[in-house]
Amino acid sequence: MEFLPNKSILKNLIFDLGDVIIPIDLTAPIRNFAMLANLPEDDVRALWMEHNLVGQYETGVIDDEAFRAHVRKMLKERTNESDDWADEVIDTAWNTILLDLPVERIERIKELDSNYRLFLLSNTSPIHIRQVNKVLKGMNQPTLEELFERVFYSYEVQLLKPAPEIYQHVLNEAGLVAEQTAFFDDNAANIKAAAELGIQAVHIQPPLTILDYLKDI
Repeated sequence: MEFLPNKSILKNLIFDLGDVIIPIDLTAPIRNFAMLANLPEDDVRALWMEHNLVGQYETGVIDDEAFRAHVRKMLKERTNESDDWADEVIDTAWNTILLDLPVERIERIKELDSNYRLFLLSNTSPIHIRQVNKVLKGMNQPTLEELFERVFYSYEVQLLKPAPEIYQHVLNEAGLVAEQTAFFDDNAANIKAAAELGIQAVHIQPPLTILDYLKDI
């Protein structure tokens, strides 16, 4: 498998989080909120899209408290069962998107630290990041902020991939040369946008995992 065209000049590695480092199930939160609210999944999915809740949360337009309040209010329009949901109930349902984290992926990234500058760039939310870090600590592994030289979360940057501005922000903030930088992501649109800026963009596609794409580095 050919990896990157310019490995000899590669100095920086930028990783996506979901389905690159930690496997995810994008359908799980909707499924779980539907079960909690005793509503059809299609109804909950339609409400989610109508309110653009994920987009608002992942760009920092709303914070944790507002996100939870919006979930309660949104589902209350169809049911009274969301009235007294505790924060932990909402967080747990929201975190079902996160599947088991393969420790070997973390170990491989740690190995690369001696030869490359390592960064994380993720469309994500604070609740998810806290949960991932909790899982990492439970595995006696460094947190994301410790694993990478710098992390770039969409809710802090207030931009979402594949907006070109988010990649340019990372390059500028970290002082990176695009051609010397590889970016690993599972989303084709994200890869295309990064490649258009001259970044060596690598599309992670199942059944291969990040370990397959890193084995020749």
